[in-house]
This record gives sequence, C-alpha cells and structure tokens, in this order.
Amino acid sequence: MIAGEIEAKDLPGIWNAKMKDYLGISPSTDSEGVLQDIHWSFGGLGYFPSYSLGNLYAAQILNKIKKDLPDFYESIERGNFSVIQDWLRENIHQYGMLYTPNELIVKATGEELNAVYLVQYLEEKYSKVYKLY
Repeated sequence: MIAGEIEAKDLPGIWNAKMKDYLGISPSTDSEGVLQDIHWSFGGLGYFPSYSLGNLYAAQILNKIKKDLPDFYESIERGNFSVIQDWLRENIHQYGMLYTPNELIVKATGEELNAVYLVQYLEEKYSKVYKLY
C-alpha cells in the first residue's frame, strides 16, 4: 500500500493468504484478520514506535514519582491512588498541550528523556521474575 503496489480493498485477501501461508489458519472474518488491530482501520501504519516512546516516558516518570513519593508502592497496596493522581495532575496533566513532550518531561522530571530508566526498570523486573540475580 505504501509503495502503491496494492490497494486497501485488496488487504483482506492478502492478509488471509499470508495467515494461511505463515500460520496455517484462515480468519473467518475481517475483524479476526486484517482488522484485528485497530491501527489498521485508521491507517496507523508505523504507529508502534509510539509505544516504545510511551514506555520510555513512563519509566522516567515512575522514577521521579518514586523519589517524590517515597511510599509510592505502599499507597498502591492500600488502594490510595489519590497521591499519585495529585502528583500527575500537578506535574503533567495540568499542562495539556502547552509544552512539547520533551519540554514536559524536563519540567516533570528535571532532565531530558533518558532510556536508562526503562533499562533499569526492565532489568529489575525481569531479574526478579526469572531469578537472574
């Protein structure tokens, strides 16, 4: 489609053929096939890198929240999400689209987007899960 070699109307047939070739199954409906992912229906091709960016932002924000709210996890265990919501409202939500993402992450965390926080989060999480100490 992007290269102009196929048209949108051809996608269901191509999708089903590839599913059969690759996995040995044929979806019975387009909602089980080509439209199974919402991104296709609105043309969100190339959309998935935004998930990675979201993970980077989330890890950095989590790092800052844990510094500012030392009892962060205890609050969650008690079902008290209001302190977290208040932090998010004060440091992020109130600004809406006033700042660019980079300006906002600096404002909220004191530094530019930094992958080290996601790497630390993943290493900690999977070390515990898979006992990789």
